[in-house]
Amino acid sequence: MCGIVGYLGTQQAAPIILKGLQRLEYRGYDSAGLVLYDNANFQLFKTQGKVKDLTQLNNFATTKQTIGLGHTRWATHGIPSDANAHPHYSNSGDLALIHNGIIENYESIKKVLLSKGYHFISDTDSEVLVNLIEDVQKTHQCKLGKAVQIALTQVVGAFAIAVIDKKRQNEMVAAKLGSPLAIGIGNNEFFVASDASPFIEYTNQAIYLEDHQMAILIKGEVPRLRWIKDDAVSEYDIHELELSLEQIEKGGYEHFMLKEIFEQPNAITNAFRGRLLPALEMIKMEGVQNNLSKFLEAKRIIIVACGTSWHAGLVAEYIIEELTRMPVEVEYASEFKYRNPIITPKDVVIAISQSGETADTLAAIKLAKEKGALVYGVCNVVGSTIARETHAGAYTHAGPEIGVASTKAFTTQITVLTLVALHLAKEKGSLTKTEFNELVNELEQIPKKVAEVLLVSESIKEIAKAYAHVTNCLFLGRGVNFPVALEGALKLKEISYIHAEGYPAAEMKHGPIALIDENMPVIVIAINKGYYDKTVSNIQEIKSRKGKIIAIVTKGDVVVKEIADHVIEIPETLEWLTPLLTTIPLQLLSYHMAVLLGKNVDQPRNLAKSVTVE
Repeated sequence: MCGIVGYLGTQQAAPIILKGLQRLEYRGYDSAGLVLYDNANFQLFKTQGKVKDLTQLNNFATTKQTIGLGHTRWATHGIPSDANAHPHYSNSGDLALIHNGIIENYESIKKVLLSKGYHFISDTDSEVLVNLIEDVQKTHQCKLGKAVQIALTQVVGAFAIAVIDKKRQNEMVAAKLGSPLAIGIGNNEFFVASDASPFIEYTNQAIYLEDHQMAILIKGEVPRLRWIKDDAVSEYDIHELELSLEQIEKGGYEHFMLKEIFEQPNAITNAFRGRLLPALEMIKMEGVQNNLSKFLEAKRIIIVACGTSWHAGLVAEYIIEELTRMPVEVEYASEFKYRNPIITPKDVVIAISQSGETADTLAAIKLAKEKGALVYGVCNVVGSTIARETHAGAYTHAGPEIGVASTKAFTTQITVLTLVALHLAKEKGSLTKTEFNELVNELEQIPKKVAEVLLVSESIKEIAKAYAHVTNCLFLGRGVNFPVALEGALKLKEISYIHAEGYPAAEMKHGPIALIDENMPVIVIAINKGYYDKTVSNIQEIKSRKGKIIAIVTKGDVVVKEIADHVIEIPETLEWLTPLLTTIPLQLLSYHMAVLLGKNVDQPRNLAKSVTVE
């Protein structure tokens, strides 16, 4: 949820940390804070609001401190306020801490600390944690690293933390459980951050902490990693980052979301590069091939995900079942473990997450592994927890997605899951050679067709102008495009705050039709595939009740064009690949409506990009 940045080195810490916080602001932006350390003194700055508000508290360009911690918050315990903003001090003022995650047993710990005379100025679980560390330090008369290790054995929940101690001016301690944490290794300097974006311009060498792992970082020394549970020394790998500075900047676009919408032709190509091999008439998915017997002998496939990734899973349900004839179930990861699901070693569980850190999806993975199922991960972030915790999987290679409302992650997830379906279909023989090659060849053409759809962005903006004033919208789709309708409604809700619902088109008559009048725009996916005639009938039902129709149609359509108020054309393609095209106009419509309403499309209220608490 929150973003954390720490610096320990020889450069000015404040500019590095503040720039890093701006890059992590997609993780939370209701308050921000910074602590700098020099000559045995802390300087603390924090405020309700965004990082830009924090930068106005001081002329940080003149500060000379070379050690510091920064935090951008998404509130869990306590309202957004100056007091609840991080960093937090211990009671003595000797320790400063930043924390991403949630301490579930903080209330019981707080009661014990209150009985010992500790006091608290915030409502956060994080202030409880820093005082627990101080209490351990005093009780055991130990150094900071040992105090952190002992304290963390007493907490329940999730955390990524960084701590500094006034008495140890060249040291920082970091630890992880459930929430992501990367350590950048520079020239006599260390960076600690929720992901690598804050330090990519300074170093391409990084360590990704594992769960239950902590790092003791001392200037001039190599990192020392230990296991929290038993304090044993831990080995580690140093990864060479593939992330570039250009990938995390706007590149001339007004918003990250618009940039990421327009990156989709390249993102989809990257998702199938090296995997889609039309000349060889094959799909190469190593994670599937290496576990082929498990997949082919599976009684069913269970897909677990949240939000947009759940919608990608619903699209995949249609595609996998149609192409492989294997039964598929799609579950909200947030509900999965709490309903005591029936899972057996004959099941394959596919877990989908853009960040690879989604707490609910990780909980579902843990349960599936305990029950003996094969768990296959689909995520975007290399080195993420889901990538490490699953038995096999595939990266989407979408590149960094900074906008909170997911766009290119959705289309690349669908691409990867389509590749999985095609791989299994060929191995099972559930498609003829002609059918398989037709799908493979057409998938290769999809990026060019996505680029063609993007050309209508300005005309979609004109449609948005006609409806930016509305308070409700209805999205309708059939078959494989029903989940696209759900995703379109979610996008509009997320960034414009307009209430929107997605439905199967046939379900309109079972309730939602009561909402339709001259003020209700209805967005209908009415391509010339599947149940086209029935969708046309649905459109006529809407028009007879004076509803306004925005229709997504196949190029050359004449029937819907005569009925609808507005049409947006997509190129012809095969039915099972249409979601990769139909979703683009819905992303653009939501974007333009939000911009017209003056909303912050990259950082919509109350949302965070990576949901790392359950």
